[in-house]
Amino acid sequence: MNSKVAQFSAEKLNKVNEIIARYPTGKQKSALIPVLHIAQEEFGGWLSAETMDYVASLLKIEPIEVYEVATFYSMYNLKPVGKYVFEVCQTGPCMLNGSDEIIEYIKNKLGIKVGETTADGLFTLKTVECLGACGYAPMMQLGKHYREHLTKEKIDAIITECERNAVTNN
Repeated sequence: MNSKVAQFSAEKLNKVNEIIARYPTGKQKSALIPVLHIAQEEFGGWLSAETMDYVASLLKIEPIEVYEVATFYSMYNLKPVGKYVFEVCQTGPCMLNGSDEIIEYIKNKLGIKVGETTADGLFTLKTVECLGACGYAPMMQLGKHYREHLTKEKIDAIITECERNAVTNN
């Protein structure tokens, strides 16, 4: 493990300071969620303990306060993830519309379990709570986009699309 703690680039640190400045003195903890988003983006798509400690130091709060938030929300990754993270909704409406079968199909297709990443580092499968798109069930989030009315065929197409994008963008 690298003993040197990563730090924000000057550009990102300016953005973090701008976010912190939105809140009154003593209320900088209010900036935690957007600062964690920046940290996750800046440091490889996940939040290590060292990164969370760094965020705590910037916000002048206790590390446990950062851990509580980062472990509560599924949008934060606490271990390295693949380039493409399939976040499949597993709550009632999605389950009634087949999300369990979609999750099983993805597990079998990619050869991973929920919470795992493929050996090539391309895909991670996560299950999440309601993503607020119940009318489009079963559905998942892929990056900043929702993929809706999922079927096995749509999953195959999404995997192919991601694989093509990975080849094109590398």
